[in-house]
Amino acid sequence: MELRLLVTFEKVATVLSFTRAAAELRYAQSSVTGQIRALESSLGTELFDRLGSRIRLTEAGERLLPYARQIIELNEEARATVVGAEEPSGSLTVGTMESLTSYRLPPLLEFFHHRYPKVRLSLRTTLGDETRQALLRGTYDVGFLMEPETDHAGLESRVLAPEPLVLVAAPGHPLAAGAAGLKTEDLAEVQLVGTEPGCPYRDLFESELAHRTGAPPPFMEFGTIEATKRGVAGGLGVALLPRMAVGGELASGALAELAWEPPFQLYTQLAWRAGKRLPRHLRLFIEAAERLVREQTASPGP
Repeated sequence: MELRLLVTFEKVATVLSFTRAAAELRYAQSSVTGQIRALESSLGTELFDRLGSRIRLTEAGERLLPYARQIIELNEEARATVVGAEEPSGSLTVGTMESLTSYRLPPLLEFFHHRYPKVRLSLRTTLGDETRQALLRGTYDVGFLMEPETDHAGLESRVLAPEPLVLVAAPGHPLAAGAAGLKTEDLAEVQLVGTEPGCPYRDLFESELAHRTGAPPPFMEFGTIEATKRGVAGGLGVALLPRMAVGGELASGALAELAWEPPFQLYTQLAWRAGKRLPRHLRLFIEAAERLVREQTASPGP
């Protein structure tokens, strides 16, 4: 198997698009298609199912992908070692989620881009279970999780920091005036605003409310955290969100913190497939994430 064919296969398998892979590799789309066909011919099996305008990996493609990644990583490391390159290089596909990408990771991404410009970072926004499955398949090199559990089957993980949650409302909301602690039962008749199902803090909040009040609570759903915050600030209801996402609004008075203590704890974590060989640039990314996220969470918030 030629290395250039494996590089093309890995890129197509990562983005699941011949067109996008061609653009990122700076090839004509016909070249990408031809290389994939050549690789399939040499292996005697199809690596992708073509579903109209969409593609997906076949079982053979799923089995090949982690080996392709290892071969590419070994090639890059060997080249750097032989030529004496001091600057790390390579590609990293990183699974993350909206709240972390927007509010927790910018300092890390900025530092890593400027410190190691030859490392190509590709962020993929997915929720917890999808991120874990992508790590197990080898589609992602590393992934950020925000979960109550810190042990994940088939994965190694590092806890970067606890992620505090806060219940917020518009300053004029009736519950915002109460100084005494709220009980979960006090929220039974309150209009709730939230992100989509599958979001870890939304799911935990919904489960807790259903357990305490005896019925699944109705949510007014918004697609993003920013939209959720605007809805809450506009008086549409209350929402449970990571404190990191609402620090500015709490400081400015656009949102008010309600006196309700979540009975669960989430942890921001970095995970990768157990037993995965960690190339130098991935080790550097993990080290930078541990240091910068911990420094960020140790600093006083706004």
